[in-house]
Amino acid sequence: MCRYMIYLLRHGEIEDSDSRRYIGQTDCALNIRGRAQAEFWKKWLEKERVDSIFCSDLIRSSVTAEIISQGRQVALQVNPDLREINLGEWDGRSMQEIRDEFPAEWEARGAHIDTFRPPGGESFADLYQRVIPVVEHIAETVSGPALIVGHAGINRVILCHVLGMPIRRLFSIRQDFAALNLLDNSKIKLQVAAVNLRPENVN
Repeated sequence: MCRYMIYLLRHGEIEDSDSRRYIGQTDCALNIRGRAQAEFWKKWLEKERVDSIFCSDLIRSSVTAEIISQGRQVALQVNPDLREINLGEWDGRSMQEIRDEFPAEWEARGAHIDTFRPPGGESFADLYQRVIPVVEHIAETVSGPALIVGHAGINRVILCHVLGMPIRRLFSIRQDFAALNLLDNSKIKLQVAAVNLRPENVN
């Protein structure tokens, strides 16, 4: 079976993006810049074949995917398992607030970033277990190039998986808003061809 490129994109910039708070499954909308970033990738991908588009059911992912899909005869495949990490009771709260209110937990998360779970939430190890089977299924079953519109956290665990990196090093992988990663799906195993391509750095 022929295999193809997988375009792994982070959604565009969100409203209130400058605030230092935990944003996991809080449902934030794209801001004007975020929509423009999605429009950039829509135009850039017009010269590329994209047979399948996958996204999470969070607005920032689904709207980015909807913008890019305009003009294509491709139905969006919305999958809740592609949601960002669940940060439980920390979700939507400022980092400073969490640091002041839960200093021990704050330190524990920094020391064990891969396995620490906020109250009611997931660890990045949990996220890995949720997301990687979905991505592997996509890679094995798509019949042409595919686009996955993900989130910073899920993109990082996917890239860790493909690169063979421990999850605890996921924050060494930069994922800006609207960053595009290229996964070569032409071999037996996925291979990383590019990481964190940004709209302003791509012709």
